[in-house]
Amino acid sequence: MKKIRELSGFTQEQVAKLIGIERSAYSNYEGGVREAPYNILESISNLFGCEPFILFEDNIHVDNEIMATAFRISDIEENDLKEIANFKDIVKSYLKMERISQNETK
Repeated sequence: MKKIRELSGFTQEQVAKLIGIERSAYSNYEGGVREAPYNILESISNLFGCEPFILFEDNIHVDNEIMATAFRISDIEENDLKEIANFKDIVKSYLKMERISQNETK
């Protein structure tokens, strides 16, 4: 989670606020001190535009996917961040439907 957050240019405070939890809770999830519930993982993955499992992977292929979905931010308002997260969620859903469609045609 830390790698994709940093690549995206978010602070822990921003991520926590956008997903509706305290920064200390997010810090505990990111640091592995506490296990994040699935709904929190889903919210985080929607924000970053990736599947939840990507948050825990550590290999070159996943790093490339993280780089593809990373969106650097600076001086963006909170509402803009929410809209970006909503858009990323739409793109993630579209890509998932495409993968399903391709698997059905094989």
